Amino acid sequence: MKLVTLKSAIDHKPCANDFAVIEVPMPQCPSNGVVVRVVHLSLDPYVGSTLRDRHMGHNAPTPMKDPITGGIVGQVVQSTMPDVGEGDWVHSMEGGWLEYAAIDAQHIRKIDPSIAPLSAHAGVLGMPGLTGWAGITQLANVGDGDTVLVDAAAGPVGGTVGQIARIKGAKRVVGIAGGPEKCALVENEYGFDKCVDYKKDGWRDDLGEALPEGLSVFFENVSAEMAMIALGHANLYARGVLCGLVDAYQTKTQSQHAMNIGMVIGKRAKLHGLVVYDFYERWNEYIAEAAPWIREGKLKIVEDRMDGLENAPILFERLMNGQNKGKAVITVAAE
Repeated sequence: MKLVTLKSAIDHKPCANDFAVIEVPMPQCPSNGVVVRVVHLSLDPYVGSTLRDRHMGHNAPTPMKDPITGGIVGQVVQSTMPDVGEGDWVHSMEGGWLEYAAIDAQHIRKIDPSIAPLSAHAGVLGMPGLTGWAGITQLANVGDGDTVLVDAAAGPVGGTVGQIARIKGAKRVVGIAGGPEKCALVENEYGFDKCVDYKKDGWRDDLGEALPEGLSVFFENVSAEMAMIALGHANLYARGVLCGLVDAYQTKTQSQHAMNIGMVIGKRAKLHGLVVYDFYERWNEYIAEAAPWIREGKLKIVEDRMDGLENAPILFERLMNGQNKGKAVITVAAE
């Protein structure tokens, strides 16, 4: 079978040429686990940090041996579990860039292929969707009358955040994204009231115009600097969810993240750090709530998809350069 690995250890922003496709033997089934035929592979920004051994949840893969880490949606071809059998569909965050994955029981979730397109479990029903739901409903507790600001709004997390905020009653949802094409996606597909293009001259004035009454919630995906910009528009007792620091994912040294604590105090703001691992046990709860939103058209699925495992490095380079439009997904095999 095929597997994608690193050619050698890296300490830079990954590009397609850093990867190799190699042939390896089929995996053996764990004593309490499954072998999964990988159908959809999720490509996510955190993998860029993982490849340089700077991620809290995964170690860097051994070059020319280990697969690149990644969430997968697939079909069971062999099982030693009593409640999961051949033909069942599962999701796992411990899959990888490969055609068949051997996964222990504690790392798989059985999924229902009838509730939504299967690839949705790599995106809006997968880790990005769970992240957005956790931040909006469990930490920020968005409800009627809130005004919500989201940066990296064209990405799968940001797009889900804005949509769930609207579903939960937010009166206004504003996004920040880079370029007119991404801003059009945020407004026309995700349904935000306004998206501000940070690549445009005078964008901070545009942001002020988009938030004439300030904000009550902001969801931070990019940097401490952007969090401070959001706080500058915050009303008293605003809630901020600190989810990601995309600007630091590809730096060669650990970035320093200075924050104006005086502003936090002055705004009486509540800041919540979000690590999605804390909510893995509630994944099924999220799916039960979100699947009807998909059927009703309230929660849109937007994918940047390519077919073939050999194209994972190409799409991943596009993701690392911020060129993806929606959730980056590789369809490894036919459903």
